[in-house]
Amino acid sequence: MAVLPAAAHAEKADKDKPLNIEADSLVHDELKQISVFKGRAVLTKGTMVMRGERIEIRQDADGYQFGLILPEPNKRAFFRQKREGLDEYMEGEGLRIDYDGRADQVIMSDQAEVRRYRGAVLADQMTGKRIVYNNLTDVFTIDGQKAGETGKSTGGRVRATLAPRSTTTDNK
Repeated sequence: MAVLPAAAHAEKADKDKPLNIEADSLVHDELKQISVFKGRAVLTKGTMVMRGERIEIRQDADGYQFGLILPEPNKRAFFRQKREGLDEYMEGEGLRIDYDGRADQVIMSDQAEVRRYRGAVLADQMTGKRIVYNNLTDVFTIDGQKAGETGKSTGGRVRATLAPRSTTTDNK
């Protein structure tokens, strides 16, 4: 397990933006407050964008939204969000992405990868089994462990490429 401070606050205004989703089909259960979008589904909430073949959204009694994004076969689900006050974006992919509106975090699982772009230039890249991008604590948690058939660790590794910080004011 690796914990890396990322100084990666998402856009503060995104929290109060409406959740918009487009897809080929929708099944909504009003009693359970669950919506299932299928077919080239795209979720937007302010600067946050998530894409997958299937997006399930539920809302709790307090109005917080929770999502599950699953990819098309042989692809990974996708996440992207602008960083607060910077010309930087965080992107991530995984075979499963969970969005927790209450905790303000995105969890990418299985073949997980997160990338930081400064403008259009790739700056940092991290991979692992499970990546938690937490906007409230300003910390990434990356787990590289891969469970084998017995459920025991098979020695997976976390990998990270971290670019040096620029000293110019345009990247602060």
